[in-house]
Amino acid sequence: MTNHPTDRAGVPAQPAQRPRAKALTAKSIENIKPGAARREIPDGGCRGLYLIQQPSGRRAWAVRYRFEGKTRKLTLDDVVSLAEARKAATTALRELERGTDPAALKLNTEAQAEKAAAERARDTVDHLATQFIERHAKKNTRLNSWRQTSYIFKNDVLPAWTGRTVHDITRRDVIELLDSIASDRPVMANRAKAVLSRFFNWLCERDIIAASPCAGVKLPAKEKARERVLSDDEIRALWTACDAIGSPAGACIKLLLLTGLRRSEIANLKWSEIDGNLLVLPAERMKGHQAHIVPLSTQAVSIIASLPRIGDYAFGASPINHFDRIKRNLDARMKSSVPWVVHDIRRTVASGMAKIGVLVPVIEKILGHRSGTFRGIIGTYQRHSFLPEMTVAMEKWSDHVERVVSEKSADVLQMAR
Repeated sequence: MTNHPTDRAGVPAQPAQRPRAKALTAKSIENIKPGAARREIPDGGCRGLYLIQQPSGRRAWAVRYRFEGKTRKLTLDDVVSLAEARKAATTALRELERGTDPAALKLNTEAQAEKAAAERARDTVDHLATQFIERHAKKNTRLNSWRQTSYIFKNDVLPAWTGRTVHDITRRDVIELLDSIASDRPVMANRAKAVLSRFFNWLCERDIIAASPCAGVKLPAKEKARERVLSDDEIRALWTACDAIGSPAGACIKLLLLTGLRRSEIANLKWSEIDGNLLVLPAERMKGHQAHIVPLSTQAVSIIASLPRIGDYAFGASPINHFDRIKRNLDARMKSSVPWVVHDIRRTVASGMAKIGVLVPVIEKILGHRSGTFRGIIGTYQRHSFLPEMTVAMEKWSDHVERVVSEKSADVLQMAR
């Protein structure tokens, strides 16, 4: 039989109970002053919630509870007000009722957040742009194309977006960047738009971002197709200027004029791509990604034969890539009244061949075009190489250029009529 203590009236006394905590209020919290020791002040208005008052004056909130027979504590981060603390405590206790340890859930969530933050930090524009150039641009585009891609990132994109992640780049960011470029370089803004579109599409393919911020962004500038061709006087002045600046740059420009090929196709020419009087260019060096065979005229073969054999490339140990300097040197000697660009030489060849009677399908074959005459059914079924016709055309054009340079172009045009 259990003996209970009795009061003076002989009535058994009740066990002593801890007094119920008072519900905290904003005013009562404000009146709490720091003491010499850390204090935990229970909130009678929310089960398990405590206000932690540090001697330094700093305050925090925590929830105390039992899980699987053990006392646990959950610190409520980024919670300041009493209302926020009660809401967070209620949410935590609901997890407890579901059989989940709120503190363990918090640790798991924090770990996931840290992992996500680390992944986002790794996904900077700087880091992924380098990967894009190395893994995509260099492997899937021509030399000049990936160099332009690298130039645009280095000079326009990264100065504006360095340190930012690709997840933070919005359509507005893209538009503002392109507008800033277009203010003084409209054509380059269009090139930047193309580069950024390929970049963000590549990120989508690799599941790094869900959608491209370039989607729906229009080209920032309208481009007008160039129609500039060099006159006979300019061809003559160009050839003379090439003689003045000498090889290898002068020889390179002369071959552009005699073959009509693209700048990169001649500037990056390797000795292994020269087979007698033929240029055999591999698919990876062609804009259309198809191998191209071009016959060389007698004059072109002579120019190539005059080049010293240094390294793998016809014009020296490495490809010619300083065309800005070459062009300035040519302009200084030509003194042309109408501005021109190196690509105008290719248009000059096409126009000039047509003028002296070369058929358009043959010109298209020489230039390596896959549009125009060879589009659609003709492009699908026409497999004739045109090599004999191309050989005749190249000799005819080179002879014409030689006569122009020798100031006999008027007689040639009269004979062509």
